[in-house]
Amino acid sequence: MKRIAIVGGSLAGLSAARALRKQGYDGSLVLISDETRAPYDRPPLSKSFLAGEVTEAEIGLLGGQESFDGEWRTGVAATGLHPGSRAVELSDGSEVTADGVVLATGARPRMPWPALPGVHVLRTLDDALALRARLLPGARLVVVGAGFIGAEVAATARAAGLDVTVIEAMAAPLSAVLGNELGAVIAGLHAAHGVRLLCGVGVSRLVGQQQVIGVELADGRVIPADVVLVGVGVQPTVEWLAGSGVQLADGVRCDAYGMTNLPAVVAVGDCASWYEPELGGHHRLEHWTGARERAAIAAGTLLSGGRQHAQGRPPYFWSDQYGKTLQLAGRTAGADSVTVEEGTVADHDFLAVYRRAGQPVAVLALGQARSFLRWRKQLAARPAAVDR
Repeated sequence: MKRIAIVGGSLAGLSAARALRKQGYDGSLVLISDETRAPYDRPPLSKSFLAGEVTEAEIGLLGGQESFDGEWRTGVAATGLHPGSRAVELSDGSEVTADGVVLATGARPRMPWPALPGVHVLRTLDDALALRARLLPGARLVVVGAGFIGAEVAATARAAGLDVTVIEAMAAPLSAVLGNELGAVIAGLHAAHGVRLLCGVGVSRLVGQQQVIGVELADGRVIPADVVLVGVGVQPTVEWLAGSGVQLADGVRCDAYGMTNLPAVVAVGDCASWYEPELGGHHRLEHWTGARERAAIAAGTLLSGGRQHAQGRPPYFWSDQYGKTLQLAGRTAGADSVTVEEGTVADHDFLAVYRRAGQPVAVLALGQARSFLRWRKQLAARPAAVDR
């Protein structure tokens, strides 16, 4: 291949570029990003950056003397893809034609209600800057959605002296991933730090005209608010691929190695729905580690023009809340039991193992870093299913 276009300038796109070079590709690289900023790390946006503890420079992904070995097209969005020529149309009217294409356009936050001043989402550095300016001590913050972003922002805001209420439609924070039992443990962690949790209730609307003043719940209650963060998930940014021939279903559908249904087109990151042999279906992996590891697999797939045999480790994520690190490795979906193996949930310091038919499929730890690392290695050592 003489030229590869990477559409998306966040971690997945940059990781794909690095992987291509590491795997020996010496042709032309063009990385296209709709942001004007250099690539940056997203995990700190809800934690240390939001708290003002680190600077924009410190969360940059191009650190030290490293430079991007290729052409960088910033501030321009992809608007279309021609499957035959693999020409990527851009919002400035130009196009980039390539021999191979990496789709890494990520996802954007869902916003089910009309936006009002004081209502925020958190995805980009600009989002974090806007939210940080509103997190003033004593202000009333309402977080809608107790997923990872919502839980982390709640913890950061509480440490900054805000009055924090978290509203979650499910039975407990993170219960979609952790299950209700261990989700309730996370609820207890937040409650112990003075966060008010309202679980099992939905939101009907945001209240206010010139400025948000409250959140109305499905049961009619209104929770006063000076600031609202909406964290109810994301949707893959794939609309620009309509009519391209790329198969779309909750993102870009790929095989187990990142290849789409179009030759020489792969997808990585939050926009990519890879086939998961262990789940028997497609799944989007919206985590930092997945973006890095799968970028290397997809790069090999693109360069080889076919099937690769490198498999990533079991999915892994972490979340920092109240000075503690929550870590999960593996897949909890389909687990039929979960047991606490070390520590105690009462102390918010434990390790739990999820099993399916008696076999470990995931491990969760709050603290317990050494034990978690040992269990993570054990999960990774298990033979992986290989299927496209």
